[in-house]
Amino acid sequence: MSSETGTGTEAAAAGGSASSSLTLESVRAIAKKDFQDSIRSWLFWGLSVFFFTLMAVLAGFIAWAEPDDLTTLGFIGLVSQVCKLVIPLIALVLGWKSIAGERETGSIKVLLSLPHSRKDVLVGKLLGRTAVLSLSLGIGFVIGMLAVAFAVTEFSFPAYVAFLAMTILYGLAYMSIAVSLSSVTRSTTMAGAAMFGVFVLFYIVWNSIRSALGLLMRRGYIDGVSYTGTTFTGQQQEMTRLPDWALFIDMIDPGNAYQNTITLFSGLSGENIGTTFNEAAFPNGLPFYLQDWFSLVILLFWIVVPIAVALSLFDRGDI
Repeated sequence: MSSETGTGTEAAAAGGSASSSLTLESVRAIAKKDFQDSIRSWLFWGLSVFFFTLMAVLAGFIAWAEPDDLTTLGFIGLVSQVCKLVIPLIALVLGWKSIAGERETGSIKVLLSLPHSRKDVLVGKLLGRTAVLSLSLGIGFVIGMLAVAFAVTEFSFPAYVAFLAMTILYGLAYMSIAVSLSSVTRSTTMAGAAMFGVFVLFYIVWNSIRSALGLLMRRGYIDGVSYTGTTFTGQQQEMTRLPDWALFIDMIDPGNAYQNTITLFSGLSGENIGTTFNEAAFPNGLPFYLQDWFSLVILLFWIVVPIAVALSLFDRGDI
């Protein structure tokens, strides 16, 4: 056994590839150290205070704006719009230097000189950074829950906890993207550029795709789908929507998947939140890949696929 450990250590120290298999004990050790280093810094406590302040301020503002008819899910529907923007920014910043920083300083070679494989390092860093984001979210949301409970007319604890759980899952998706990109870049500058590119992709480019497809449909370049809808005055009118494949492209965005997934929990109080489709626009039934439950599959895709690709590339690349 000692012979195997020594061989792996020597290979890692020489910059070669140590055992490429995942070892749970190594993953746990790396994640624990990464988490402990983070919570000793101002960043963890700063995030906790930020999330608490965010929930308290939004609860107070929304209660002031809508004092008579604000339910828990109504609050969640509004706050999720803010979280849709804020969570990716925080996750991308947290994951930015996770591995690229270690590469730039050379400390990654010291880490790999221990009996850790590259896969252990990658998964451990992902879990450690996700734990930091999740715990700070949990602390902020739980303390902020007092303000929310006073702000809404009827507080639903299950809906609030479900919202927290889905927000953590959303954060994990972006953390997977961030750590994966950090592992395949050789400097923090390149990693930072990659993080910025991801943000631009999903919040400028992707959000423009649906508008662009709608414009192409109106100009006749894309065949729309006609259906009979109801106007605000209650009259029946022939309408046109984007085809199913175009709507699916819009759903692939992690932010839209996050909001659609929150809709799964709207049954807790009988309300509808998120971005569900109008069933009247689908007389033949809503395709399974446009249903809210499939958004959970999309969110899981953004967690699993980036880290799976990074595991392969990081395992074979030069340090």
